[in-house]
Amino acid sequence: MKFEKPFPPEEFRRRIHDVKQRMERAGLDLLICQDPANMYWLTGFDGYSFYVPQVVLVHLQSDMPLWFGRFVDVNSAYITTDLPRENISSFSDHRLQHPELHPFDDLCELINSRGWGSDRIGVELNAHFYTARAHQHLVKGLPNAKFSDSRELVNWARLIKSDLELVYMREAGRLATHTMHTAIANLKPGVPQHEVVAEVYRAQTRGVGGKYGDSSGPPLIQTSEQTNAPHLSWTDEPLPTSGLVLMEFGATRRRYCAPLCRTVHIGKPPAEVSRLADVIVEGGDAVLGMAKPGTVVEELNAVWQDILKRNGYMKIGRSGYSIGLNFPPEWGERTVSIRPGDRTILQAGMCFHFQSGVRLQDFGAAISESFIVTESGGERLAEVDRRLIVVE
Repeated sequence: MKFEKPFPPEEFRRRIHDVKQRMERAGLDLLICQDPANMYWLTGFDGYSFYVPQVVLVHLQSDMPLWFGRFVDVNSAYITTDLPRENISSFSDHRLQHPELHPFDDLCELINSRGWGSDRIGVELNAHFYTARAHQHLVKGLPNAKFSDSRELVNWARLIKSDLELVYMREAGRLATHTMHTAIANLKPGVPQHEVVAEVYRAQTRGVGGKYGDSSGPPLIQTSEQTNAPHLSWTDEPLPTSGLVLMEFGATRRRYCAPLCRTVHIGKPPAEVSRLADVIVEGGDAVLGMAKPGTVVEELNAVWQDILKRNGYMKIGRSGYSIGLNFPPEWGERTVSIRPGDRTILQAGMCFHFQSGVRLQDFGAAISESFIVTESGGERLAEVDRRLIVVE
């Protein structure tokens, strides 16, 4: 069966054209992308091989990008992209995880063979899989090149989603809705946390309406006093007979992610828990109402913080971030953050996770939303009740 590519060739041509314009403004001739999400966005390359060196090269004078990676992953590039075969190359496998050699030694030879060895080259210094050693070999192997940090150039190009991308974002939102409802249905006193998470993985993958889900960031679940520690994963501890359960996970469709948090109380919740949840919902509603084109991002944070302060609460740290395409373990884009000082002006088609978690000394709560910026405000991607959910 032929691989179903996520986008038509013209979508990738549009993206490459945009990126080249950004490269010209940044004074770059060649861009080397190792971020797997950027590689996917530029070419459609979709392989779970980003734990080894692999890159996409975009050059101002080349019509199409080049893919460079491990030999065993060449067929993945043939299958998932529309790149011509001469634009797909591999490194010598004996260089992989070698104490002296490095796959980027072969990448330098490829760049020199194209006549690009003296170019102005942008590299992704903040990409998770671009290592210090990789950079050392690149600089040593291209002594005449002028290197600079591309400063998330492609990530910023991804900020406004096309109509085709928004199809996947909305499908991811429906998957997130299904997954959260599945998780809530399995929250019963005495059920081990890992059993709940097993059903989360099942729901994320099986999908809804014939739309399967991709692997996403790991589900997070905390109970009772641990709900003030947001990034704890599951254990085999049983759920309490009475108490808080906080869950955060995303659902992913063709690598497009929609994260979601909900707070559940098993049994009758204390008044202080209900009050905090009500304030979080009020603040989230205000943010969604303001999430229209023309609004400055820091204004979203300001209205949220004002509602918290008016009710005697505070949140330290950012209140959200841009989302879209990514590979585990992340679903953020590493561009816009909802926090003081971010002067990005919202535009239609931007997508965010408003992360409304508030952690107090003894417990925490979060009722978050992933949304699309539209003319009428933030369009919620998931349809899960915005309230403290009580399980009797």
